[in-house]
Order: sequence, then C-alpha cells, then structure tokens
Amino acid sequence: MQVGDILRKKAARVATVRMNETVAIAAQLMRSSNISALVVKDVVRTEGNTPVGMFTERDVVRAIAQYGAAGVHMKVSQLISVQQLVSCSPTDTLEHARHLMNMNHIRHLPVIEEYSLIGVVSIRDIATAFDEEATATRQKVPA
Repeated sequence: MQVGDILRKKAARVATVRMNETVAIAAQLMRSSNISALVVKDVVRTEGNTPVGMFTERDVVRAIAQYGAAGVHMKVSQLISVQQLVSCSPTDTLEHARHLMNMNHIRHLPVIEEYSLIGVVSIRDIATAFDEEATATRQKVPA
C-alpha cells in the first residue's frame, strides 16, 4: 500500500500556518480544525505550495513550558527547524513513511509531489491502514 492510497481517503484540505503567525493563532487553528499539526509555509521565500516545516501540539506545549504565558505570543518560526523538514511522496510505501516517522520521532509527515504539498499523513492514518489491511486479509482466509 502507498501513501497516496491514504490521501485518497482523506479530506483534500491541508491545514497550514504561516511562519510569522503566533503560537496562539496556530493553536486556535488546530483547535478549530480538530487536528494536532499544521504545515508551516514561508510566505517570504516560497511563492508556491512548498512547506518549510511542521508545527504541532508538542510545539505549543514546549513554548508554554519554556516561556510561560509569553510563549503564546512567540512566532511559529521561532519554534520550528526549517532545515529539518521530513517528507514523503504519494508513491512511497506505508512502511517507508512509518520508518521515516520512527527514525525522526515525528507523528505527521507532509506529502510532497513535484515540489507541491498535496497532503499530510499521520501515524494514526498509517496504523489504521495496516489494521484495515490485516482485517481484509483475515476475512479472505477460509476457516
């Protein structure tokens, strides 16, 4: 199974935040969309649909733990590492995506095709796909 198979089952909209937004705005976006990660876009350096990082609930917690109430006024750019964006393509296998997540200790992976963001897969998406595949296989096996 490939990453693209998961994306076809998900909503097409990808939640994003600009680097110059505050932690408070990013947290509100995650809450209103009922998600735990946003793709970060750099409005200065990238004109297209190219992500530069991920901002997650963990980043919100880290900002508040380190800086107290002032953490919510920090810019998203102050809390992400632009150089370390880990991504995959829609033709990558789920095993490869899971390996990338495990090796980099992340739970969300942007999916990029031809330098454009086309979606995000989570570790939950991958686990669900593996569970569905296992259930389908068990149902095919005669008792």
